[in-house]
Amino acid sequence: MGKIIAIANQKGGVGKTTTSVNLAASLGVLEKKVLLIDADPQANATSGLGIDVESIELGTYQLLEHSIKAEEAIMKTESPNVDIIPAHIDLVAIEIELVDQDAREYMLKKAIGHLKETYDYVLIDCAPSLGLLTLNALTAADSVIIPIQCEYFALEGLGKLLNTIKSVQKIHNNKLDIEGLLLTMYDSRLRLSNQVVEEVQKHFDEMVFKTIIQRNVRLSEAPSYGESIINYDAGSKGATNYLNLAHEIIKKNS
Repeated sequence: MGKIIAIANQKGGVGKTTTSVNLAASLGVLEKKVLLIDADPQANATSGLGIDVESIELGTYQLLEHSIKAEEAIMKTESPNVDIIPAHIDLVAIEIELVDQDAREYMLKKAIGHLKETYDYVLIDCAPSLGLLTLNALTAADSVIIPIQCEYFALEGLGKLLNTIKSVQKIHNNKLDIEGLLLTMYDSRLRLSNQVVEEVQKHFDEMVFKTIIQRNVRLSEAPSYGESIINYDAGSKGATNYLNLAHEIIKKNS
């Protein structure tokens, strides 16, 4: 039985999509069968795996509408063992369209629950908001990874996200677990980076992944080539970091 993991933080630019794409690719290389669901209207996870967003006809939008079966939207990617349900800019409209629906927070859960029998890991790349899309992802997920940028404002908003997770646990999904807090964009030369790491580890202790994602030029170049860091430069620091994270998650769940 597989596991559904949402990658969420309402702050933008903290490394959600980078983590979704590269964790999926790393788990795939370690011979796990992975499905990545792009639940962000910006569709960066889709283009980051080399898929032309403009050509998308079936994706997360249709899945949330329940107008198709999940299997119809799944596409193969260049990354070994990684499939994707892509997104398109039209996903922006889904929040407005779902507002009047009954059980609107459960649309994704109903559409993808059965995929745990096919995949070892289903990763959901969430939008940078706490709207209905993210709520659907948290309701469908078994656990959530929270990327935290090693910067001054990183901890701002974390309280709000943790409160949202608590209310989802209470109302919609009592099985939702925090898979871990992931420190990203770490630069060992900056005192601030080190202070954020200390602060987060002090407050959250066991909840923080041992793996820290370092700032890495190759990591920021890879998406413009439509490749994961594993395909783009397997010898880079970024690839090593994400492979370590994949190992840590596999070990934790075995």
